Amino acid sequence: MSKIKILPENLANQIAAGEVVERPASVVKELVENSIDAGAGRITVQIEGGGSRLIRVIDDGEGMDQDDMLLSLERHATSKLQSSEQMSRILTLGFRGEALPSIASVSRLTITSRVGGATLGSRAEIRFGELRKVHEMGCGQGTVMEIRDLFGNVPARKKFLKSVRTELAHVDGIIVNSALAFPQLGLTYAVDGRTIWSFAAGVDTLAARVHQITGHQSALIEVGGQEHHEVSVTGFLLPPDASCGPSARLRIFVNRRAVRDRMVTHAVAEGLHGFLMKGCGPSGALFLELDPEMIDVNVHPTKQEIRFRQSAEIHQLIVAAVRAAMQRYQKDIQYAVFGAPAREGHSSQSAQGEALAFPAGEAWQVNEPPPSAAYMEKPKIPSLREHGNDAGVKTYQDERVIPLSREEHYEPRPAGGLEKVPFLPDFSGKKRGGGFQYIGQFRNSYLLCESEEGIAVIDQHAAHERLLFERLKKQYMELAVPAQPLLFPEMIECTPEQIDVLAKHGDEFARIGVIIQEFGGESYVIKAVPAILSQVGPREVVQGIFDHFLSNDSKGKGAAMRMDDMLSVMACKAAVKAHDILGPEEGQALLEKMAAADIFSHCPHGRPVVKIFTDSEIKKWFFR
Repeated sequence: MSKIKILPENLANQIAAGEVVERPASVVKELVENSIDAGAGRITVQIEGGGSRLIRVIDDGEGMDQDDMLLSLERHATSKLQSSEQMSRILTLGFRGEALPSIASVSRLTITSRVGGATLGSRAEIRFGELRKVHEMGCGQGTVMEIRDLFGNVPARKKFLKSVRTELAHVDGIIVNSALAFPQLGLTYAVDGRTIWSFAAGVDTLAARVHQITGHQSALIEVGGQEHHEVSVTGFLLPPDASCGPSARLRIFVNRRAVRDRMVTHAVAEGLHGFLMKGCGPSGALFLELDPEMIDVNVHPTKQEIRFRQSAEIHQLIVAAVRAAMQRYQKDIQYAVFGAPAREGHSSQSAQGEALAFPAGEAWQVNEPPPSAAYMEKPKIPSLREHGNDAGVKTYQDERVIPLSREEHYEPRPAGGLEKVPFLPDFSGKKRGGGFQYIGQFRNSYLLCESEEGIAVIDQHAAHERLLFERLKKQYMELAVPAQPLLFPEMIECTPEQIDVLAKHGDEFARIGVIIQEFGGESYVIKAVPAILSQVGPREVVQGIFDHFLSNDSKGKGAAMRMDDMLSVMACKAAVKAHDILGPEEGQALLEKMAAADIFSHCPHGRPVVKIFTDSEIKKWFFR
């Protein structure tokens, strides 16, 4: 007698349900996707008891007649695939034909539907996989799916559900993803009779929905204009300083399908490198549109994971698109703070989500490496042993972007007040937009500026640090970081780990102006340090660099990002500090450099440089 037997249909459906129907949110996802594929313009989702008691999905799509309704309950029955050739070009959200029979096998399911033009609709009642009743009835066009007593026949599965609050949070994620993927879709979500989300049909823009969902009311960073080989990258990101906290999340959509993908998330984070604080990640919504043949969507039962066929090229495209968006974002802030001339088609997203047209800007070409890839080149570093201490080392130049002579004397400020200084000259030649003017220094840490629109507060250390970092990075890429030869070279003893770092990364040390020579055994001689750090002890400089290369954070990064971090540490050590007193000329000089900089909105560690308080905000504080 054969040991192998064909599983009963209902048991096979329950096993399939174990993959497809993980929790109430899985049911909502499958049903909402079916409604979208059916051409619905408005969908209503109603939940009771965390989804275990009731899930009701109502749509105004094309509906089903009685024959199709019954066929939809059979395994692998679908209207979305007709041949194997279509598997490589899937354009619908659903296609596997497993959802309804799997859901029906673990719940009490009722389907009510009517196609357009029909006088009557049909209703089918299924109880834990068994069809109980089918009859005609009057109903509106579209489909109503009611799922009651989910997992009622498999209590072991029901025990694995989390708290009601947790399950509803998962459902909420499905609703939000659907609202973002299809901004013209009307979508209502109610829990126990209380409306949670209500998205109007046919009137919202994507920006407006991102604002509504994130609750972030200031400008968004628009990602767009980056296309290559029929792949486009668009979307909206929250500003870096708004991307921290439990609600921060990057939602990824590929051909309007919400997916989880580490490669895309990594690419966005790399594009934002130097703008995000440690522990924070990118937040917003990113959309990839590409030829369906370039992806495989059939790698996971719930279709939440996909596989890219050209992942390296797509990764590079996303990085370039995000970097270009951040370049444009700098111009937006520059315009707001300094009244600098706006480019044609100036781009900014208002709190209402209205976007002005904006060109792609000077994005890096996708078929060429971005500037950071230059870090990977092997530099030609002259040998000090061959040419003496001064050969091959660029002599010291003052790397400060502002004069910071401690020999100059400034009259003390009155207690509790700010020193008034002459207004800055208009940076743009004539006033536009912001046009902030310098007032003075607050608590020896912040620069204050004012205009008719409000007040800008600038973190002097963060601003100076970013300017120095960008300058160092440019010099590094040009093999021209100034070094300061030491009049009296210093001897250091290196550990085996540090010796290994020197052997592997000696060229990188030399490119940032650190010249170390072997003296014998574990002894090494520091011959030169970066000119920008000449005021820091040579041992401290070298030890800091060793610590950076040996840190866990550095070990997991590529050469380009690792060197970015190293240069940011150097810039941080060299920049003016909080509580450093800046005179009027120094404060003005720093602001002038910011007004002319390509990037200045955040320090290299991701902290914001400037905060603007508008006149209307200030009036609200005082109920005016």
